[in-house]
Amino acid sequence: MNRKADAIIIGAGVIGSATAFELAKRGYKTLNIDKLPASGYGSTSNSCAIVRAHYSTWDGVAMAYEGFFYWDDWVNYLGVEDERGYSKYMKTGTIIFTLHGEDHSKKSLKYFKEIGVEHEVWDLETLKQKMPIYAHDAYGDITRPDEDEHFFDKSGDLIEGAIFTPGSGYVSDPQLAAHNLQMAAESHGGEFAFNSEVSEIRQADGQVLGVTLASGEEIDAPVLVNVAGPHSFVINRMAGVEEEMNIKTKALRHEVHHVSSPPGFDFEKNGLHTSDGGNGIYFRPEIGNSILVGSEDPACDVKEWAENPDEFNRNITDSQWKAQVYRLSRRIPSLEMPSRPRGVVDLYDVSDDWLPIYDKSALKGFYMAIGSSGNQFKNAPIAGHCMAELIDACEKGQDHDQNPVQVQCVYTKLTLNMGFYSRNREINPESSFSVNG
Repeated sequence: MNRKADAIIIGAGVIGSATAFELAKRGYKTLNIDKLPASGYGSTSNSCAIVRAHYSTWDGVAMAYEGFFYWDDWVNYLGVEDERGYSKYMKTGTIIFTLHGEDHSKKSLKYFKEIGVEHEVWDLETLKQKMPIYAHDAYGDITRPDEDEHFFDKSGDLIEGAIFTPGSGYVSDPQLAAHNLQMAAESHGGEFAFNSEVSEIRQADGQVLGVTLASGEEIDAPVLVNVAGPHSFVINRMAGVEEEMNIKTKALRHEVHHVSSPPGFDFEKNGLHTSDGGNGIYFRPEIGNSILVGSEDPACDVKEWAENPDEFNRNITDSQWKAQVYRLSRRIPSLEMPSRPRGVVDLYDVSDDWLPIYDKSALKGFYMAIGSSGNQFKNAPIAGHCMAELIDACEKGQDHDQNPVQVQCVYTKLTLNMGFYSRNREINPESSFSVNG
């Protein structure tokens, strides 16, 4: 007799574990299946885990703002003890540099005002007082130092200032956050199967029946949720649902780098998460009085897509290291160049418009929380809540494609239209088509 569950969740990263927790709270018998040895062991473990609200759409800002309150209320939200302790929310605040003309920061500011995101608008004098190590110079088009002999030439202009959001920051240990959610799910009867790989998604008459593992074991369930991160497109193809989707996902190789704080300044203690659109980078404090810096994916940074998410170059490249660290040195002139590169390489699960897909599919019982890597770690708890609400509504007969599920936020009481994250949406022109942790 096959093992049975009410809902199988493929993936035990931070969003997969959050989805399990939220479904289990609603009475579903959940089973997370992951081919890795522990929750949060894959791309979650290498997440920059930044919590920020500066998105270019109302829906993006509203969802991220709701996430602030989950991380601030983390222990109470979980409602369970974890022998490993709890991941900590480092509420440093976020600086978004404002540039002359219409830029991403001004789109975000509009929604901050509409939604009620706490923020301050800083002029250059205030920015200098708050972060004296930052230069205010503006540059021309974003380029790469190994391709532009004028890379360090200033335009002669200055940035306008900055927008500061005090409620944002980053999560100290992203893998531990996933484990915390696993413990919470298990406290409500959820189960986790590690070192287990799905080899087949069984179905009949347009309905999910369950999965077959590589071991040959069959597990039955009427609900299957794809939260497989960079492997999401592999699972969608296995289920035969990719072709009917207007928005698809693929895996993108990405690097983030670590450098020491500049002499005389403790960035770990006094630094802020910073979005520097003029240099095409973001950076935040890192353990060991260091700075973590990543790319916001400007056009000059070539995107390296991984056809096989199990095989990609896991080594830091000199070219990308220079691109990101040298851009950082333009903003922090006192930064000392490291003697050797340090950093992390992993894959992002990216949709065609860089917005996540939180949706059902054409296959009854098959759901997706995908396209989320690089910018949705912060939203994991609210994404779990939204997925559970969507799944529960659809399983009770609601036609989400025709009548999109509306989800009320727990903390802010805002209403999120889950149709915004539909697999059948058109490419969203308001997307920034980039990542910021």
